[in-house]
Amino acid sequence: MSTPGQSVSVVGLCGSLRPGSFTRMALQMALHGAQEVGAQTQLIDLKEYDLVFCDGKMDQTAYPEDVFRLRREVKAAGGIILATPEYHGSFSGVLKNALDLMGFDEIEGKMIGLVGVSGGALGAVHALNSLRTIGRALHAWVIPEQASIAEAYKLFDSSGKLRDSAIEKRVKDVGRQVARFAYLHTSEKAQEFLRAWEGAPENPGAS
Repeated sequence: MSTPGQSVSVVGLCGSLRPGSFTRMALQMALHGAQEVGAQTQLIDLKEYDLVFCDGKMDQTAYPEDVFRLRREVKAAGGIILATPEYHGSFSGVLKNALDLMGFDEIEGKMIGLVGVSGGALGAVHALNSLRTIGRALHAWVIPEQASIAEAYKLFDSSGKLRDSAIEKRVKDVGRQVARFAYLHTSEKAQEFLRAWEGAPENPGAS
């Protein structure tokens, strides 16, 4: 398969604010996978953004500039990797709030990959399932591949590397697939197909 080249960008949202976060380590690894196939990447560390709680108000003039900065950075990307710890059977509040501050303008039509970490033996599957639902609700393309890292404190070494090569490959594959599918989605052939699809009759098989 052709590599995306520098025309495709992938951003990763880190849904953990904890110092020494395993979520951040996993996200860096996934973004490295995207880099390996030629994508430009950016890690969006939400602890570095001054975000308000989403209150649903129409008037956003008082929002801090970082809200609009976050929106611009995500909107400009062709692919998104969402990384989260699993808290109480779901994903983190900081990631939920960041997603609530965005919408279709930033996320619709984008390729999304999911990475989760957990301190427990069952991994972050519940958190990732919830994020998959949000991706569908925002009309994004959530790739089939995902990475759930159970008992993360046992698997990462002090340098942030995974001790299990199979899990490392799975995490990197998330980034690789996001970049590759984003490239295919924006290619001229894909655009021709989408234009033909959109111009087809609503029910071509009907009598």
